[in-house]
Amino acid sequence: MSLTAKNKDTVKSFWAKVAPRAEEIGTDALSRMLVVYPQTKTYFSHWKDLSPGSAPLRKHGKTVMSGVAEAVSKIDDLTAGLLTLSELHAFQLRVDPANFKASRILSHNLLVVLAIQFPDDFTPEVHVAMDKFLSAVALALSEKYR
Repeated sequence: MSLTAKNKDTVKSFWAKVAPRAEEIGTDALSRMLVVYPQTKTYFSHWKDLSPGSAPLRKHGKTVMSGVAEAVSKIDDLTAGLLTLSELHAFQLRVDPANFKASRILSHNLLVVLAIQFPDDFTPEVHVAMDKFLSAVALALSEKYR
């Protein structure tokens, strides 16, 4: 599923509204994921505190949303634009490719948080564009595993 020019414009416009609150949104999405999908806690078992809003969740939420911001800036070629991040996950961090299943769950939770925090802006058009975008990001990040 490829992003159309209209999808890309929609993502960029919506992201401009999201960006100032990105860290809070990332923390909320991760916290929600760990509560709603407790099986995802296994991916973060090395953290001492997995409670909603904990320091590790805030830090990783910021990291995730920084990656999303980078992806928005490289939306015209996500595979090439996120190559360094893909290599980091595959070769340096050695993230198990099975963990990318959790990225779909995280994407879902991110969409829920965005809908809650931006009810007037999160139109069906924005929902579709963001969903397609986050799927494309997950695919680009898994590039070095293929």
